[in-house]
Amino acid sequence: MLPLSLMRDSNEPSPKISSLSVLKNSTEVKQCNIFSGKWVHYSEGPYYDNESCHWIIDQQNCMKFGRTDSEFLHWRWKPNECDLPLFDATKFLNVVKGKKMVFVGDSVGRNQMQSLLCLLSHASEPEDISLKYTTDETYFRRFYYTEYNFTLANLWSPYFVKSSDDDINGHSYNSIMKLYLDEADEAWASKVEDFDIVIISAGHWFFRPLLFYENKQLVGCNKCGKENVTDLGHYYGYKKAFRTAFRTLINLRRFKGVTFFRTFSPSHFENGDWNKGGNCIRTKPFTNEEMKLDGYILETYLTQVKEFKAAQKVAIKRGLKFKMLDTTEIMLLRPDGHPNNFGHGKDKNVTFNDCVHWCLPGPVDTWNEFLFYMLKLGQKSSPKLQRIF
Repeated sequence: MLPLSLMRDSNEPSPKISSLSVLKNSTEVKQCNIFSGKWVHYSEGPYYDNESCHWIIDQQNCMKFGRTDSEFLHWRWKPNECDLPLFDATKFLNVVKGKKMVFVGDSVGRNQMQSLLCLLSHASEPEDISLKYTTDETYFRRFYYTEYNFTLANLWSPYFVKSSDDDINGHSYNSIMKLYLDEADEAWASKVEDFDIVIISAGHWFFRPLLFYENKQLVGCNKCGKENVTDLGHYYGYKKAFRTAFRTLINLRRFKGVTFFRTFSPSHFENGDWNKGGNCIRTKPFTNEEMKLDGYILETYLTQVKEFKAAQKVAIKRGLKFKMLDTTEIMLLRPDGHPNNFGHGKDKNVTFNDCVHWCLPGPVDTWNEFLFYMLKLGQKSSPKLQRIF
């Protein structure tokens, strides 16, 4: 996807955030559509940096690995109808006191959890209790905030559904995976019932070669290149996986918590695909006029939102709360927020630029401002949510 305007006039003044002193002192949450707005210049910068937060992994530690521009840290989301309250770590921890929160999905979801760890570090540092629950500390992490009796975790499940390798040469970036679209992945489904707040998201793994199974029968694929197998496209597997994930949450007998569905997070590869030299070297956000939600990103977004809305109707009948963190169009405007080549993964021999994940600190911190806002609003306005929280 190309922007409507490839270059912005560098002499054009940036919009400034209004009523900053009022915003900083505000403890009230005004109900409005926080997902409709624009990015505005914010001179005060981020809540933390790579020195004050030790939870940033090398993959997203852009400053540690040589990113010299810092303008991408000086933008804040401004809803059209209200001011988005600043994140307050102590207030957030008081809202979730005595509860358990989990991020379910892929590494972009884990990216948000790591952002939250950094944001909360202003008020409290947790104990890493991962090894009490798993031997895999890379993909399954748990942290416990003793003072608040609050557990924060992530459960790795990039497809939500049962999956396995189909390639005889083993797993690689482009190897074919089998997805059993009507069977939830037990890695999360067997554990999520114990949590009060679930943030669920997935996306980029569905673009790889995939074989789709339903009722244990092969029904089609995405980019598999196999004879006599119908290529159904990635949207087919995507909608079915979300359908299974939402159905699983709704049908869990003991689950009484709140589910937050975070929408697709766009990548920003330019000058080539992710594995063909593509990069993301921009240093400023797009304006709302420069970039519009369309093409495959729009279709991916609409596919998952349709499944969410259908599931939400069923969830309401069961007395469950399903909420949407509608971040897709917002993050489409932030090509400047990715690590690009300023992040180091565990595999040092891989030289792909990262235009999928987000630098920490960076625009991804906004997702947790949204989460804080929605938790506060729910606690304030709904007696049912007050009982949950």
